[in-house]
Amino acid sequence: MDDLRTFAGIESAYASFDRAKILLQSIPYDGTSTWGKGADGGFEAFLDAAENMELYDIETDSEVYRQGIHLLEEISESSSPEAVYQEVLRRTRELLELGKFLTFFGGEHSVSIGIIEAFRKVYPDLTVLQLDAHTDLREEYLGSRYNHACALHAASKETNLVQVGIRSMDESEKAFLKPDQCFFAHEILGDSTWMERSIDLMSDQVYLTIDLDVLDPSIMPATGTPEPGGMEWYPLLQYLKKVFESKTVVGFDVVEFAPISGLKAPGFLVAKLYYQLLSYKFCL
Repeated sequence: MDDLRTFAGIESAYASFDRAKILLQSIPYDGTSTWGKGADGGFEAFLDAAENMELYDIETDSEVYRQGIHLLEEISESSSPEAVYQEVLRRTRELLELGKFLTFFGGEHSVSIGIIEAFRKVYPDLTVLQLDAHTDLREEYLGSRYNHACALHAASKETNLVQVGIRSMDESEKAFLKPDQCFFAHEILGDSTWMERSIDLMSDQVYLTIDLDVLDPSIMPATGTPEPGGMEWYPLLQYLKKVFESKTVVGFDVVEFAPISGLKAPGFLVAKLYYQLLSYKFCL
């Protein structure tokens, strides 16, 4: 990462490691995705969009960048899914010792496996809130337990996993699904009571993992598998705000942004979403 580059072009006074309360870790790995490729290029498109984004947030009447946002050197390991898992786990463990708010940007969803493993060691009563079109509960896929299709398998066994927006899964994943903690897209359509019901299932400390295909492809087509029937922008923000108001979000990742050449709107959406999450964390 260029030492001179900052998130959204913020002044270096707010972007230094010592000053920042927020760390942004890029993991541009796209080695196990099986259809649409390109998530390894998502971070650059995200940063480009962020540089053209207003930094005053109307909803929270704040400028959260003043809390300080520091870009870390990317995790560039890509030799194998297993090696990526080990390196992400090692690096996340180190970052958790720093006492800063950690945010991560994929890459594909497999990068979350090592992150979540590190977080659950620090937060034994951890809830993982997964916003996603897919359950990602396979025990292994294409010969690896660290495939993107397995991203939440370990979390389903070792944390309190709550899944929202799901609308695609393999029958084999039913063995690992907790039906009372999975809020399928067709069940939450036109109903907001599910929001409080899902939050009631969470422990106080929540790690948030957002696969961008949770959103409808009409507003987020730039993902590896853009499933129809996804969430819209304001219902998603309404829900996330409730989560941040009710629980202690200890960190989050955003994954599966695969830019489409010439189409800038998805990158801008991702930049706005990331910034809004920070505004909810620090400015509510």
